[in-house]
Parts: sequence; structure tokens; C-alpha cells
Amino acid sequence: MNREPLYVYSHICHEDEDSLRDLELRVLFGQDAAPGLFVSGREVDPDRSPFLKERIEVLVEGDDIASVAKLAARVQVPEGATFKVVYVKNAGRDDAVKISYDEQRAVEREIGRHIVGKADMKQPDYRFGIAACGGRWYFGHYRRHSSVWLSHKHKPQHYSIALPVRLARALVNMAVPEPDGVKAIDPCCGIGTVLVEALSMGLDITGRDINPLAVHGARDNIAHFGLRGEVRLGSIAEETGHYDAAIVDLPYNLASRSSRDEQLFLLRHTRRIAARAVVVSLEPIDDLLGAAGFVVRDRCVASKGSFSRHVAVCE
Repeated sequence: MNREPLYVYSHICHEDEDSLRDLELRVLFGQDAAPGLFVSGREVDPDRSPFLKERIEVLVEGDDIASVAKLAARVQVPEGATFKVVYVKNAGRDDAVKISYDEQRAVEREIGRHIVGKADMKQPDYRFGIAACGGRWYFGHYRRHSSVWLSHKHKPQHYSIALPVRLARALVNMAVPEPDGVKAIDPCCGIGTVLVEALSMGLDITGRDINPLAVHGARDNIAHFGLRGEVRLGSIAEETGHYDAAIVDLPYNLASRSSRDEQLFLLRHTRRIAARAVVVSLEPIDDLLGAAGFVVRDRCVASKGSFSRHVAVCE
């Protein structure tokens, strides 16, 4: 069964988050993700993204269920181990939506009866997935996300205008799609929403903020989740290190926003210390990004009700 790695992913989001999800998946996978399911040669842990739901690490594929079932017979389940086959729905395609619950279970049984081993529907040792995508059927090791980021909504320190956790996690993935050896910074980290998401994924990230109360809050939140990360007090102008990526949520509050001069100041210093940046603003700021030396590679609008944030991926 030697072959190039291949994976099938399912994804889901609220309709307000379509633009954000699409941008995150484009950056992570280097391709537009088809509705429902998509196939990629890139291995991404489903727990990284707030939008990925399931992943099949493909072992065999074929044009129909019968051919895949025969090939699935070659899959080795250790002696004494149990298994389960999960049908992964392709809800983004009209023809797949019509497959009934009973038909889905029939597909699972057809595949399962070809695998040598004992089936266990409740607590199996191994889980396998079967899915139809792009006119082909795929079978392999199955993994479902555990939504580890959901617990991060409950921070001891918080304020009303902090980034939503799902948005923060997506920003981290846009800034650092391939984390090995990458150093990142959040130079306006506030209470550390982005830092918590990045550190929980094992990323090397440093936080900085000019507000001592925010720095204290960020440190408290990081420690609350059993994470370790450096958060420094001071202006971005004082930063002397160099980073592969920066995540910048331009400061604002309910009473006032940072001026364009202040925004340009932050962006120029971000360009000085980082090769790549993901910038969040309340309105398009292409002129300021250009003046700071950035080129916008991709963008989206992240909405929540009537409130929108503009996200730009820059180099």
C-alpha cells in the first residue's frame, strides 16, 4: 500500500464565518477547499483549526464501494483489537446529501465485513473512515476533532472587545501554517487570546503589550491553561528581536480607535521585526499596509452579527 500521503477533510462553520474559514483553509492547504469535503496531500491535525471537523488518512481508494471494500480487506487490525467504520458525510454536495441514514450504515457494514477483526461500535481501538468525494471513494484511518479550543473561552481575565477564540485560532494558522522552526510575535497581545491559542498548539510565540494591566491579564490567562510563554511589557518600538510571523490586532475600544498615524507606526515596526504578518482592522487599510512595506497576499472579512473585522495576510 505504499503511496503518496493523501487525506480527506470535512469542515463546518456558521454562515457568518464562511470568508474566515475559506481564508484559513487556503493558507493551511494552499488550495481552495471544496464545500463539504476536500482532498489534500497536506497533513493537518483537525484540532488545529476551529473549522476542520474530520480527517481520513487515506489507505485505499476506488471508483465504487465494491472495489474499496475489497482493498480494505488488506488493512491489518492487530490481533485482539476492535474497530469501527465511520461514514463521513459530504454535506457540501447535492448528490451526497441524498444518502439516507440507513444507506450510510449499509456502506459502513459493507466495508466493515471485509476487515479482519472484531467490530465495536462504542469504544473501538481503531476507527476507520469511508467517504465519497469528487467521484471517488476513500477509506482510511479516521480522526475527529476534539474542539480543544472551546475551553479557552472561559478565561479568568477577559474583556468585551477581545478577539473571539475561533477567530484568534484561525489567525494563528494563517500566520504560521507550518510551525516547525517558526518564531512568532503578538506585539499588541492584550489579554493573550492569540497567545493562548498559539501556545496550546505548541507554537513558539512571544507576547508584548504597552498596557501593564493587559500584560498581567495575558500572563494570568496563559498560566490558567497550564501553558508557558513570555509576555513582555513595552512598546513594539522597543522590540529588538526578529520573527518569522506577527499577528497584529490593531488597538481599538468602544470609545475611540487608534489614529491612522498610530496604526502606521505599529505597522512599520511590525514590518521591521517580522517577515510575514496577519493584520486585523475594523476597516480596509491597504494604503497603510503598503506604506509600511507590506504586500497583501490574501484577505477576508470576519463578521459577527453587524460587527466586522478585516483580516489581511501580508508579506
